Amino acid sequence: MFLSFDTSTKAAFWMLGAVLSFSLMAIAGRELGGELDSFEIMLWRSFAGIFIVLSLALQFGTLNQIKFTDLKLHAIRNACHFFGQALWYFAVTQVTLAQLFAFEFTAPLWVALMAPLFFKETLTKRKFLIICVGFAGILVIARPEADNLSLGMIAAIFCAIGFAGSILTTKLLTRKHSVTCILFWLTIMQFFMSLGLAGVDGDIAVPKSASLHWCAIISIGGLTAHFCITTALTLASATIVAPLEFLRLPVIAVAGYFVYAEALSIFVLIGAILIVGANIANIRNQGDT
Repeated sequence: MFLSFDTSTKAAFWMLGAVLSFSLMAIAGRELGGELDSFEIMLWRSFAGIFIVLSLALQFGTLNQIKFTDLKLHAIRNACHFFGQALWYFAVTQVTLAQLFAFEFTAPLWVALMAPLFFKETLTKRKFLIICVGFAGILVIARPEADNLSLGMIAAIFCAIGFAGSILTTKLLTRKHSVTCILFWLTIMQFFMSLGLAGVDGDIAVPKSASLHWCAIISIGGLTAHFCITTALTLASATIVAPLEFLRLPVIAVAGYFVYAEALSIFVLIGAILIVGANIANIRNQGDT
């Protein structure tokens, strides 16, 4: 019993590391937004990511795990992630940080909705009701009937769909490929995707020396966030770890208030409760089956 409590506590601390990493990435993206566009941020993030992944692969002796098979599935996975991440970096400069994270949390609900198409899972009435509750949270936050739906909100909603596609295809890839292999093709493919789109106007901005620390936070933050989540999952079950990720929302709301003077709207609060509640219900529903 004491051992179980100890591992759960360790998992909670690792998840706090993930929460901190994601929050710092959001602030870094906001700071870089006035200097670089979304594709340029993705370009320099991927460029640094290539060296980080290869360095870690050399350090841990996993270079031999990089395979040149299933490249079509890698391409689909990375296109979905690129689509979602580019929209995320655009939205972070257009909406409040709390709104962005709330919309991002709908990704697991999109996964639940699309999973039957990928894995021939049954969409039960209970799961469909849970998804509807989560999407009701989107309507509460966006309030389209009040002419409140901006391009930033639309980008935030669609970035979650992109992340959902990435989650589903990653699940397929992990059946045959290691984390090193998946991350290698992630950085390589997204580097060329962002290079093409960032350079379409013939001008690719280079980060100024004063902004290099924000680029470093974005490049390293994604890696540390996912490493923390993976480590936490080795210590405790997903039903314990996943709800802890939702701590990102209150943390980023507080950060947005103190750093950018962003007031937390009652509509964002109610919508976030519906979205997070639906996610937790979905996690418990999976645990019961």
